[in-house]
Amino acid sequence: MFNKLIKLLVVLGIFYQTTTYSKSASFNEFNSRDLTNYFSGIVAFENKNNSDALKFFNASKILLKKHNKYLKRYTYSLVLENKVAQAINVIKNATNEGNSDFFDAYMLLIADSLKTNNLDQAEKYLDLSLKFQNQNRFNLVIFETLRQYLYTFKNKKILSNKKNFGNISIINQAFQRCYLKKESTRSSFLNLINNPDGDYSRYIFFYINFLIENNKIDEVKTVANQIEYINSTLLLSQSKSWVENEQFKEFSKIFSCNNHNDIIGEFLFLISNLYSSEDDIKKSNFYLNLSNYLNPKFILNSTLVAENFYFNKEYDKAKKVLKNFDKKYEFYYWFRVKKEAQIIIKKQGYDEGIDFISSKFSKIDKPNIKMIFDIANFYKNSKNYEKAIEYYTKIILSLSDNSKTKSDLLYRRGGSYERLGNYEKADEDLINSLKINPNDAFVLNYLAYSWLERDYQIDEAMQMLEKAYALRSDNPYITDSIGWAYYLIENYVEAEKYLKKAVELMPEDPTVNDHYGDILWKLNRNIQARYFWRYVLGLDDTNEDVRKKINIKIIEGLKSS
Repeated sequence: MFNKLIKLLVVLGIFYQTTTYSKSASFNEFNSRDLTNYFSGIVAFENKNNSDALKFFNASKILLKKHNKYLKRYTYSLVLENKVAQAINVIKNATNEGNSDFFDAYMLLIADSLKTNNLDQAEKYLDLSLKFQNQNRFNLVIFETLRQYLYTFKNKKILSNKKNFGNISIINQAFQRCYLKKESTRSSFLNLINNPDGDYSRYIFFYINFLIENNKIDEVKTVANQIEYINSTLLLSQSKSWVENEQFKEFSKIFSCNNHNDIIGEFLFLISNLYSSEDDIKKSNFYLNLSNYLNPKFILNSTLVAENFYFNKEYDKAKKVLKNFDKKYEFYYWFRVKKEAQIIIKKQGYDEGIDFISSKFSKIDKPNIKMIFDIANFYKNSKNYEKAIEYYTKIILSLSDNSKTKSDLLYRRGGSYERLGNYEKADEDLINSLKINPNDAFVLNYLAYSWLERDYQIDEAMQMLEKAYALRSDNPYITDSIGWAYYLIENYVEAEKYLKKAVELMPEDPTVNDHYGDILWKLNRNIQARYFWRYVLGLDDTNEDVRKKINIKIIEGLKSS
């Protein structure tokens, strides 16, 4: 409460000083209740409690025509609560007053114009947004991309003079060609899907959609056969299921290249993802809800809404969104179950979460391979290794090929055996995993570390760790492992080099910092060692067993640890 009060006082000071308290309005024009509600709304907004923020902003709407910053916050709050149509009306009224001077206001007006198929008006609003597009790099991308799309929609051709934004431009070109029904659409999607510079597997869905619209069913089946359930996204897994069950109409129900609103909706979804990747959840949800406004049929995109709410610890809101996914959408229903289980784990603990997901899983008549894989991982993460092994085995027995999928499953099962102390079976699985994929840095790291801990095959273990580190020197866990390996063989100087790097890569990991403290002690840097041990005690993720050991080390050093 004290922190909120401090924030409020700061906001008051800014409010008094700012020149953006537009239209020369003074505090005398408003009563204290209006101002109190407004400032309370700001505090709630900044504390990510958008529902409360909106209540306060609604109670201070007298400020709407007087203060640009109020308008922006109020509009954002409406959109974040998925009240996009209401936000648009607010902006429309404010525009008449000449009081909508921010980039996202024009995005709302553009969306409204697109919704009503008024492309000319959308273009006018885009031109008005020009002066705001350089405020950040995403605004530039949004402005230029919308400019290109609007040109294509209006003139039925692709703009020749345009800015290039790398892979984003490749995505946009594929959709533009699809909209224009160009023969080059196929090659555009294939070039995008096979792009080595990133994961563009999402666009397999749109490629399949394009093939279905052009009645290329045999090609659709060929593409779907290449999708693996375990390693695919929800969208692709659902796509594969629809194709296998010949539910081809399901694709056109949610997206069509012939609909400009669907295309822009997908572009805004991309923007939402970009903001989400930078942990800007407000911006992400803003563009996500704008995307859903343009194409409400694409209900599957709501998974990102749920993920954002979950990330923000707004669990009740996440659960409300998750209700969109019933058993009609097989894989999305399972996503709902998993996310609800994760929420239960956060609120009540692992045992309750496992009980929930196990109960739901038992009621599914024919669980698919992805569901079995997920339930196995849940059991493994909850340290119920026997059940994890049971489900991993079911999948392994169903796989006849030596694929990377099988290699990964052997790794996971081997890790479960290792945790149970069944080293013979653990080694067998991990070695077989490496036979399939000898350059898997994580399997090399796990097996080598296990051997070192058992004082087994030391030379070979060190060789595997050196190889793992050469493959993934950027990975903090592998860096920690090789550092700890040198510690175990008493090469403390070499160990310090790697463990220092591991701390730099992952500064808030308890194990890494504990290891670094140990090596500092061995190098007679006792004060520094105790500093890192104390630091571990202050980390939220440090478990009680580690805390007990560290408390002893702080007092006695490594003698009794």
